[in-house]
Formats: sequence, C-alpha cells, structure tokens
Amino acid sequence: EIYNSSLSEYGVMGFEYGYALASPKTLTIWEAQFGDFSNGAQIMIDQFISCAEDKWKVQSGLVMFLPHGYEGQGAEHSSARIERFLQLCAQYNMQIVNCTTPANFFHVLRRQLKRKYRKPLIVMTPKSLLRHPKCISTMDELSNGTFMDTIDDTYINSKDVKRIVLCSGKIYYELLEKRNQLNNQNVAIIRVEQLFPLNIDFIDKLYKKYNEAGIYWVQEEPENMGAWSFILPKLRKYNIQLISREESAATASGSTKDSQQKQQLIIDKVFHNIK
Repeated sequence: EIYNSSLSEYGVMGFEYGYALASPKTLTIWEAQFGDFSNGAQIMIDQFISCAEDKWKVQSGLVMFLPHGYEGQGAEHSSARIERFLQLCAQYNMQIVNCTTPANFFHVLRRQLKRKYRKPLIVMTPKSLLRHPKCISTMDELSNGTFMDTIDDTYINSKDVKRIVLCSGKIYYELLEKRNQLNNQNVAIIRVEQLFPLNIDFIDKLYKKYNEAGIYWVQEEPENMGAWSFILPKLRKYNIQLISREESAATASGSTKDSQQKQQLIIDKVFHNIK
C-alpha cells in the first residue's frame, strides 16, 4: 500500500501510520514527491513514528520514501533533512538508510517484512539514481544477496590508501567518477548505506584495513545540516574531518549554476593535497 502526497502531509501520514499498525504484515509506504514535503508531517514524526515504541510499546513498520540529493532543483527540493531524523534516533527506534544500489534498496524493503519485529524505516531516495548508468545490480545480487549497511571499496588496493572517505547516497557516484578521471589509487570511498543504526564495528575494521589513514566524512549538505552532527561524536576517536558545503541558512542554493559549483568544490577537495 503506497501513498504519494505533497499536500496534507500530517493527516495522510497519520492515516498511513495507523494503517501500518493495523496491518503489520503489509508493506506500507508513504512517499513524498520531494523530501522537504515531510516538514508538514513533523508533528506526526516527532510524537508517534520516532517514539511510540518507547512511550506505548507499540511497534510500527511504516516506510517513508523521501527524495534527497543535491541535484540543482533548489532549496525546497534538495534536502529531506537527514539531520532532523538522526536527532530523533536512539535506542534502535528507527532505521535511516540512503541506498546506492537497486539490490540494497530491494533487500532493505524485504527485510522490513521478513523480520519478526517492526521498526519505522526512513529511506532517502535520490531521484538522479533512478537513471544513473552505474546505479545497477545483477540478478544474482537481487536474488541471492542481502542488505549491506556499509559497503567497502572493492576497486582499490588497501596498501595504497592515504585517505579514507565515508559518504552516503548519490555523492558516491560523483566521487567515483572523479577518482576514475584522475586515475587516483590513494582514496578509498566507503558507502554508509545505513546511517542509523550505524555499524561502527565494521567501520573500525575498515579503518584498520586501510592502515588508519586520514578519515573524512563527505556530504552534499551544508556543515550545519546533513549527517555530520550525528557522525562526529560517533567517530570522533578517528579524528574524523568534514568536507561539505559551508554553513548555510537554506538547505541549498536557489541557483542551479551556483549549486553545481558548490558541488564541484566538494568533489575536488576530496582529492586535493593528499600526502
């Protein structure tokens, strides 16, 4: 059961939340036309979806699809406000993912019903990945694979790595394209597909695998937004650093050209001055 809405978000999400409670074996999905449209349902998210299990011991398997990605469509259509959802996360109350492959997207939805318990699932869904030529999966990955909360870099020799990059979502493909253009063998790009719960143990293994090279969190969002405020305290022990847009009052620029320039600055900085 899927509902797509840009209006009356509060009431519609309330209906979908109730439907998910009444029919826990049904995959109930609320999809926003753009991620920012969830703002109108913020009260429902704050008071029910994020905390109902803690307050009333009621489990919900509601899924939210929130288009998210800096694709030059303006401030209102760039950000689903990942930071707001991460601020609501604790005690394994929700799952927040930003998948980069069709297989991982499929398996996280399959997991939603296969599990014997229910948790809300918030899915960031970059629209550009619907048509990206590298965003593909094999039939074997779909039929025999499983959900991967963190994806290692399989294209690079760990002995050559001088910089570890953690990222989430569509920016991975932009970083990969830039690395291929430069024929760079020193930057490992790790995809954090599930932001919460964050698999810190696996990240620790990767950090050791890459000889404890300098580690960076790279995000499209401004410094005061996105996952950075959540990632920093979780991975502070690695002396993790940030590459992002500068702090901003708006989620994104209203100018497509300005947005592209800021995005390119992020990409270039990842591969600059590697020692």
